[in-house]
Amino acid sequence: MRYRRLRDLREDKDLTQQNVTDMLFINRRTYAEYENGINSMTPETLIKISNIYGVSIDYLLDLTDNPKRNK
Repeated sequence: MRYRRLRDLREDKDLTQQNVTDMLFINRRTYAEYENGINSMTPETLIKISNIYGVSIDYLLDLTDNPKRNK
């Protein structure tokens, strides 16, 4: 699965891949593979990334165009 929004979200926050991987405690290559659709994320990683970027998981998965989370 390609997470096409990951790169845009990361760049919107002026973060490097290394910045994000440091927050996730994973290596940069793994994160790059998420951005390029080579690897799929675990549910736990999706939750962490959703929290980092402040968007819903549905938005990350391209199931909605609304980045806001439901409360």
